[in-house]
Amino acid sequence: MSDLKILFLGDIFGRPGRKAVKENLATIRAEHNLDFVVANGENATSGRGLSAAHAQDLLQCGIDVITLGDHAFDQRDITQTLSSEQRVLRPANFTKGTAGRGFNTFTYQKDNITKKIGVMNLHGTVFMRMNVLCPFAASRVHMAEHTLGEDYDALIIDAHTEATSEIAALGHIWDGHASLVVGTHTHIPTADTRVQPNGTAFQSDAGMCGVFNSSLGMDFDGVVKRFENSRPYPMQPATGTATMCGVIVTVGDNGLATSVTPLRVGGDLQATGA
Repeated sequence: MSDLKILFLGDIFGRPGRKAVKENLATIRAEHNLDFVVANGENATSGRGLSAAHAQDLLQCGIDVITLGDHAFDQRDITQTLSSEQRVLRPANFTKGTAGRGFNTFTYQKDNITKKIGVMNLHGTVFMRMNVLCPFAASRVHMAEHTLGEDYDALIIDAHTEATSEIAALGHIWDGHASLVVGTHTHIPTADTRVQPNGTAFQSDAGMCGVFNSSLGMDFDGVVKRFENSRPYPMQPATGTATMCGVIVTVGDNGLATSVTPLRVGGDLQATGA
């Protein structure tokens, strides 16, 4: 069988992030011979959540699966999408009864062979205000019920976390059980991209698809006023050309990573390529 080549894109932030993805993703898919694309979309609508319309726009432009995070339900109309659209995932460790799903498998045809790709969304607990179940316990339950190489040919995990210590620990327990564990939420691409000892690729944060001449995608003006005055000044998404940030992982026949490379395209950051 042929290896799978999968791109994970960091948090798509606002109109600039959506525009960058729409304009560049088809070219990136062709240049890197990508089989599958996963992207975090929890900031895609004005930096706060994901609307139903923007979810469909992103799926139509070449993203195969969208993951979310603490802003999952900020846009009211996303609840129906989460209940009906299997390609949009909210964190798996949200409390029981929450609309939607946190894990799903997707079929992909390659070289006349059907491959199954699992995608899981987790939510961190350190410095996060959401009342969620323990992501480590949720991970252990999933590992007990599913096996890489048997239940799916690849498993991509988006861990929406604030603390790098928490995502590092999650990466460790998943090592050998997933193809890629990658962090989202902090919007800053980290320089620790690697394949771990047991074959799971890892990066603490994929970065964002957004304007980096900003405060995590927001215009500086309102953010600086909040810091200086401790008051909730309104914040607006930054304008400009977005950088697309993510990681490309190559997955072997056993479901483990053979390589992983950061991707940065356009915008405020120097392109490094993959």
